[in-house]
Amino acid sequence: MHVSSLHLYPVKSLRGCDVASAELDALGFVGDRRFLVVDETGKFLTQRSHPRMALISTALGSDTLTLSANGAGSVFTARASDPAAPLRTVSVWRSEGLLAEDCGDDPAAWLTAFLGSPCRLVRIGERFARPVLKPAAHPGDLNTFSDAVPFLVVSDASLADLNDRLIARGEEPVPMNRFRANIIVAGAPSPFAEDTWPRVRLGEVVLRSAGPSARCIVTTTDQFTGERGPEPLRTLATYRRDAADPTDVNFGQNLIHETKAGTIRIGDAVEVL
Repeated sequence: MHVSSLHLYPVKSLRGCDVASAELDALGFVGDRRFLVVDETGKFLTQRSHPRMALISTALGSDTLTLSANGAGSVFTARASDPAAPLRTVSVWRSEGLLAEDCGDDPAAWLTAFLGSPCRLVRIGERFARPVLKPAAHPGDLNTFSDAVPFLVVSDASLADLNDRLIARGEEPVPMNRFRANIIVAGAPSPFAEDTWPRVRLGEVVLRSAGPSARCIVTTTDQFTGERGPEPLRTLATYRRDAADPTDVNFGQNLIHETKAGTIRIGDAVEVL
């Protein structure tokens, strides 16, 4: 097995970036989900309620993050923490009271105009601290603005199995970007083999399983158009319901990195430990 593709999502719920390699720090992939769109109360916004977020592209420069969308131009902000930036108290699911740096009025105005509701862009800075709350977490395991853990892995075999089932039902196959995974693995011995990996080594980096990823309506949102339909969640629900909680429909595996610094590259061997 080997890593076949890598993906960063600089802003939670906006479009991602394909990369050939990605460095890790204590929070996860450097550049991944280090920014967040929040409403006026500091609550996080996602494609669940704002599917137009799928239409916003992200680009990481050495010092800047740029947001852009067709017909809306672009806006940029600094990537680095700014101790002088105003702090906002924000929340992501059960993680409340997080201190994040406000990125200023220009990104806020651009996002507000495009999404049609008042919002701000915030950034992880020096005052940010968010422990992983999953049962698999160990002391010192930290997270970004992602839903619950720093990493999500999916195998090519799992997507191929799903698309075979969609085609058999007369539906269109879906691309991997519906699942917004960081790490895609090729050469798995069977579909959903990643469900069984307690620990895994990718090149020089060791990661620990944090359980399956329960999927939501975002998987039904076309990541190029923002349009939404019933698939693939409807088909996944026929065979991927969680045995412990049938309200959950699983696809992909959550991971926590035990190696807190290093690099993962496309082509790296994947070894189950």
